[in-house]
Amino acid sequence: MAGELLLSVKDLEVRFRTEDGIVQAVNGVSFDIRRGQVFAVVGESGSGKSVTAMSILGLLPKPPADVTGGRVLWRGEDLLQATPDRLREVRGGEIAMIFQDPLTALNPVHTVGRQVGEMVMVHRGMNKKQARQHAIEMLELVGIPQPDKRVDMHPHEFSGGMRQRVMIAMAIACKPQLLIADEPTTALDVTVQAQVLEVLLGIKDEIDSAIMLITHDLGVVAGMADEVMVMYAGRQAERGTVDQIFYRCAHPYTVGLMESLPRLDSPDDELKPIGGQPPSLITLPSGCAFHPRCRYADLQGRCVSTVPDLAEVDGSGMHRSACFFAEELIAGELEVRR
Repeated sequence: MAGELLLSVKDLEVRFRTEDGIVQAVNGVSFDIRRGQVFAVVGESGSGKSVTAMSILGLLPKPPADVTGGRVLWRGEDLLQATPDRLREVRGGEIAMIFQDPLTALNPVHTVGRQVGEMVMVHRGMNKKQARQHAIEMLELVGIPQPDKRVDMHPHEFSGGMRQRVMIAMAIACKPQLLIADEPTTALDVTVQAQVLEVLLGIKDEIDSAIMLITHDLGVVAGMADEVMVMYAGRQAERGTVDQIFYRCAHPYTVGLMESLPRLDSPDDELKPIGGQPPSLITLPSGCAFHPRCRYADLQGRCVSTVPDLAEVDGSGMHRSACFFAEELIAGELEVRR
């Protein structure tokens, strides 16, 4: 049974003004996140994943950023119209973000206990003694040993994995209803990565929240996500359940991502990188932005002339693709044209 609808992003558009021109960072992105869900956003660097997340919390610098269209509905309230005071209430209290690099996100001159405790002092009105005790409880919850001693240590005294756990402790201190995790395991080794992801899932269940997971790691997506949105050049390429995205790809870009993964069942196969380079977001290609790299593209037809809509495929209701040949691709009937 689907949980309560928490976040609904509708037709979001974000531009950046630069000396070289207007960067079309996000183009008409829409999705919903419900309580209890892990919603993953995947794609190459520069596809618009982090910009989408930062837009939700109003964290983009203005200028050069400009949200030129769409709505971000948090439990029915449009955060794009919210006052600065209201946004400060939402950040950390209702929606929290776990950043990619904890070493730069954490303040090096303050103890981790002070930084975790500050969240509940600001949003819950606790005094310093209460906040310190709460920080100890949060550090214990994310699996940091000897939290009563570590609470008085500084970030540089922690390993990379422990610093990431501190970031998670800060994020969950006020028991937010949505956690936005932006590449939370990028700098960690595989063992620590698994531990951090296990902590995240445990916390989600513990505080009955939802997770928006931004990553380029499809292995992480396979083990955590309920629903996946694939982004390319600021647009949605495909969206669906994990099984649909992994086993019934309906967009050539998603096919390329899957083929670039190493496979245990055929270790001798060579990895197949996606040819070409992502396009400039200042001068996007006409039609489908992926067509210059797509081996299925009809270079004399719609692929070059028309931007495809994100449309339902295979009659599932959830599975959507922005490809003119999605049904043929799923059925294995699409011919390689080049």
